[in-house]
Amino acid sequence: MATVYRARDRRLGREVALKVMHAHLAEGVDGASFVSRFRREARASARLSHPGVVAVFDQGVDGDTSYLTMEYVPGTNLRGELQAGPLTVDRALDVAEQVLAALSSAHRVGLVHRDVKPENVLIGDDGAVKVADFGLARAVTEVTSTATGTILGTVAYLAPEVITSGGCTPSTDVYAVGVLLHEMLTGALPYPGEPPIQVAFHHVHEDFPPPSDRVDWLPAEIDELVAAFTARDAGRRPTHAGAALAAVLGLRAVLDDDVLQRSADRPSVPLGPDGPDGPDGSGPVRPELDDIPDGSPADGVDEIPTGFFAEVSAPGHDTEHVVTSPTTALTGGTAPDDGGTARPRRRRRAVLAGVLALVLLLGGGSFGTWWWFADGPGAWTTVPADVAGLPEEDALALLAADGLDASTTEAHDDAVPAGDVVSTEPAPGERVRKDGTVALTVSLGVLMLAVPDDLVGAPQAEATSALREAGFDVGPARPEHDDAAPEGEVLGVSVPEDSEQPHDTTVRLTVSDGPAPVRVPQVVGRSKDGAASDLDAAGLEVEYADPEPSTDVEEGRVLSQDPEQGTTARRTDTVTLTLSSGPPDAEVPDVVGMSSDEATAALEEAGFEVDVNRYLGGLLDTVRFQDVDGTAPVGTTVTLTVW
Repeated sequence: MATVYRARDRRLGREVALKVMHAHLAEGVDGASFVSRFRREARASARLSHPGVVAVFDQGVDGDTSYLTMEYVPGTNLRGELQAGPLTVDRALDVAEQVLAALSSAHRVGLVHRDVKPENVLIGDDGAVKVADFGLARAVTEVTSTATGTILGTVAYLAPEVITSGGCTPSTDVYAVGVLLHEMLTGALPYPGEPPIQVAFHHVHEDFPPPSDRVDWLPAEIDELVAAFTARDAGRRPTHAGAALAAVLGLRAVLDDDVLQRSADRPSVPLGPDGPDGPDGSGPVRPELDDIPDGSPADGVDEIPTGFFAEVSAPGHDTEHVVTSPTTALTGGTAPDDGGTARPRRRRRAVLAGVLALVLLLGGGSFGTWWWFADGPGAWTTVPADVAGLPEEDALALLAADGLDASTTEAHDDAVPAGDVVSTEPAPGERVRKDGTVALTVSLGVLMLAVPDDLVGAPQAEATSALREAGFDVGPARPEHDDAAPEGEVLGVSVPEDSEQPHDTTVRLTVSDGPAPVRVPQVVGRSKDGAASDLDAAGLEVEYADPEPSTDVEEGRVLSQDPEQGTTARRTDTVTLTLSSGPPDAEVPDVVGMSSDEATAALEEAGFEVDVNRYLGGLLDTVRFQDVDGTAPVGTTVTLTVW
């Protein structure tokens, strides 16, 4: 559809790629469609800003000529790199990762590339990969609602749904990347030498062959990745390039280094019926300019009317065949060259396609009808969009009205009320065979869990274990002082015991931290009753030790306490008090006959007080009587009578 020139932007002083649309494409009945598609490439690419996407700088019209100014990428393309043979596993995965990263940026803004192939994967001189030519990309909503009956793309990389119905989704690009991976790892596409119509038939009716069919040392994980990307059922593929990229990264992480560094041998089988540039898609990097008729389309794009196989161009050929009706296929119509004649080889291909189409139309009319309703577009419908959220009975009735069977499973759901449909498989809006079954997941409502009983009074560890076994999350415990419960015993639960609670309820326990701390008051010297009252007010218990004699503390008052005053204790702790029993007993010296001074000295030395009573003036100074003798409490006053 265009010729690309290497040019220089004189204003900004940079090299650019200038894509000039062929003038004849803007003429005739379909001219407006071609011009629209050309300009749509500019709009689509302008929405993308990613280092892996070839940038479009400008778009304009010079007279009747439309052009794009694009980023110039010095280097080659993936087709050129494949000319040297299969890539190493590491390089193949690296290219796939970069392509998927670029496609992911497109999928995020609602664009599908629709023509992923080696010619559109540019390899810069620095080894970086860029995806080019979003000329076939359209908004997903536009693609899925199109009713033109025309399919765009290169047949070797087309997903089955594109061939059968023309519909495209992001998983369509994932399919093409799966084909690219097969080609990079094995060096060839899976159906070498077969005409495009047969290649399309394989894509629709057969599972894509695993790379290990050709390269037996490739591990099963690679086969599984390619199989996932190229699943015939679009619903079984990664839904977009971002999900596919995650799968490739996961695969690389589990492969051994010796596998990553290994590459397959160059294929020895012929690549196509016409040699290396056959229709299997393994042609040269670019055809010689002499092979391209002046004014012919040059985008490697093939259009196939929905429901028909038609002549399509091989990857690597800058040709485009447009077949808009079975008549064109049967007459072998091809794009005109500048002389108004088709090249012999193209005519042979068109004739071959016409013969095959004629066989299908005339010799297999009944087969075609059967195929349409058994495996073709007529065999499919879509899941009603409003099934999810309906009550089960209403959903079953709606599906039955569309001729669809249903199976149901039940599952708890936090948002959908019990009895309503949570989801469907396939999802609403996705394709399903008319004789197929839609699996409904019906909500059981919020999952409720039973709270164990006997939690209060149990140790914290035991209660926590019981709650977790019941399915609950247990939050941090709330500590609370308690005079009666020992430290670590459960005092309360945030939800009622033996009740039912939603499964996502976080249960918190109130746990005893033991009695509260208190400071021990000073009670030494206090009377027995006064000391007991002070300690009781502090929440402390009292016990008494045996009284001890004291000459300093009055009998019956607190002589000592344990713990001492000012120390920290816990409520209900016990403070031991020792009361004074008064002074101790001592032997009273016998001082009768002594002088008053000698008697006084002897008694005071023994701890007694002395009171002297002198009779008749105490003329002789001799103690005649003492009023205490034997034993008496220390400090007792002894009265002496002195003559």
